[in-house]
Amino acid sequence: MTTTMRAAVCVRAGGPEVLEIRELPVPAVRAGWSLVRVTGAGLNRSELRTRQGHSPGVRFPRVLGIECVGVVAASTDPRLPEGATVAAVMGEMGREFDGGYAEYALLPNALLMPVTSTLSPETLAALPETYLTAQGAFDTLGIRPGERLLIRGGTSSVGMAAASIAHGHGVETAATTRRPGKADALLAAGVDHVLRDDGGPLRTPWPDGPDHVLDLVGAATAVDSLRLVRRGGTVCVAGSLSGWLIRDFEPIAMVPSGTRLTAFHSRDAQGGAAVLQRVVDNVEAGVYRPNVDRIFALADIAAAHRYMEDDRATGKVVMLP
Repeated sequence: MTTTMRAAVCVRAGGPEVLEIRELPVPAVRAGWSLVRVTGAGLNRSELRTRQGHSPGVRFPRVLGIECVGVVAASTDPRLPEGATVAAVMGEMGREFDGGYAEYALLPNALLMPVTSTLSPETLAALPETYLTAQGAFDTLGIRPGERLLIRGGTSSVGMAAASIAHGHGVETAATTRRPGKADALLAAGVDHVLRDDGGPLRTPWPDGPDHVLDLVGAATAVDSLRLVRRGGTVCVAGSLSGWLIRDFEPIAMVPSGTRLTAFHSRDAQGGAAVLQRVVDNVEAGVYRPNVDRIFALADIAAAHRYMEDDRATGKVVMLP
């Protein structure tokens, strides 16, 4: 095995130009950690915020990347034999320790999820963070076939994944977008009704409201989602595209009686090999149809960040080293 690797190093907080491709030593394995040869990594908006300096506690230089897929190159765990296909998400990847923007990543064994897959590297790389979050939110909502789901932030990678899951399970789905030009992508993902979110009052195609709302916009729309959902329905906040805090939130005044407000955080999905395998199986069977918007090489990681920062993606952006 080679002793050096290429990695995208975030040298300081700033714009995309602070991501520099460097030659680094391949990390040495240590107790409780195994070495993964990265075959692909999904890119996430949280990595933009870390690069910009908005992740407290992150020290630079740092190799970013809160997820990756790859092959075990050197193992310290019998359940993770060398050559096994694995995925990893969260657990402070790319924040407390170096993450997936590299040819190799040294990762805690507890984060590594062995999977059996015949999918291409780019398709598999598009699944872990995005589909584990979407599947987890879907399961948290307890959605059943024939029910009605509104996805706010529909053209985000998690929104597209949620649309794919909902379509695969026979759920009638509406999804919002701020850009009319992205409507066709939502329809292709299985959305039944595309709603323009222009900042004004949002109306759904159902007079009494959807049974469930998956809110990926977050703080700016959560209270309005509680207004939209049918009485007794459920709103799940699983994204923070508009920030983290709902100012002047008054639960008794703002949560209609009998309506439920819940949340799902992707950290709850870390280590969830069984759920990821279920996702992979459904993709292989054609039940879920993941949307890979664009693939970038490791050398083009700065361009990938500009692409995401300009909100040009519809679905998942993937890096292949």
